[in-house]
Amino acid sequence: MKAKIGVFGGSGFYSLFDEYEEIKVDTPYGPPSDKVAIGRIGKYDVAFLPRHGRDHSLPPHRINYRANIWAFHHLGVERIIAPCAAGSLQPHIKPGDFVICDQFVDRTRGRIDTFYDGPTTIHISTADPYCPQLRQLAIECAQKLGIPYHPTGTVVVIQGPRFSTKAESKWFTQMGWEVINMTQYPEVTLARELAICYVNISLITDWDVGLVGQVEPVSAEEVTRVFKENNEKVKKLIYTMIENMPEERTCPCKDALKGAVV
Repeated sequence: MKAKIGVFGGSGFYSLFDEYEEIKVDTPYGPPSDKVAIGRIGKYDVAFLPRHGRDHSLPPHRINYRANIWAFHHLGVERIIAPCAAGSLQPHIKPGDFVICDQFVDRTRGRIDTFYDGPTTIHISTADPYCPQLRQLAIECAQKLGIPYHPTGTVVVIQGPRFSTKAESKWFTQMGWEVINMTQYPEVTLARELAICYVNISLITDWDVGLVGQVEPVSAEEVTRVFKENNEKVKKLIYTMIENMPEERTCPCKDALKGAVV
């Protein structure tokens, strides 16, 4: 089976279709997070994979990001829509809002983050890591659906599985970054290494603890509760994006490897 579009499910988001077929994909990098479900949305066959597994058995630092991205690539996926649960670092970005990120800051450590370990050396550009064509589509569809959204935002990616201290979170807020998450890196850059378009939609579940004196410390229970409450809104946005997806890729993502080989 093949699919041109892939969707990752984040915390609290473990299914996308009513009718689908499941397939097991073996990869050179080990097993993906789960079996891949393939269903039909509009004119496209779509692959869905919950990045933490359907029973949320994989914490962020244990996800096999290479296997997940390679599994989509093996199935023919050219575009990935990647919603995730995230915290807000700024007062004006509220729980229930969506942020369509355009930048990330990596604060993880020890994660395997490339397909190219030699002898060929590859240096891809991540100056603009998210697909501009998919980002614009997400913005237009959020507007059409009346979903509260922010058209840009920088996500700082922490190692997890713990949440930040107040001091760390306050630093991130003072840097002007908008979103905090545990899974965006290296997922987005691995997609770029395989010339796959990638868009992140961060669903804000809480305010992070760096907004000292204004918010209660975040809990995993609260994150999951808010994400579940907004699942239908997330799915509606994804379905609308896919139903309005142009067939031609006009972005630079498909040429990511041109000029990258040393």
